[in-house]
Amino acid sequence: MINPLLIPILGISCGLLAIFGGVFIKPWLALKQRKMELDAQMVAEKAAQYAAKTERLEQRVRVLERIVTDRGIDVADEIEKLRDAPLN
Repeated sequence: MINPLLIPILGISCGLLAIFGGVFIKPWLALKQRKMELDAQMVAEKAAQYAAKTERLEQRVRVLERIVTDRGIDVADEIEKLRDAPLN
């Protein structure tokens, strides 16, 4: 059998729990959500910076590859000509 005094105590406890949740828990959850949004924004910015840096490095590698492939034979011929040239 339920003690008749237990019913009002449970009612008051539920009310206090709802007030506590509205005053403390709800703002805390909103703060956590805002922090996660800011962290996500910072991660996105870093990812964009890394992508831009990677793109610049890829462009530099393309230029170096072009220099090596386009001028590689010419440079080798020039070196051989210098070897074969008489010393003054």
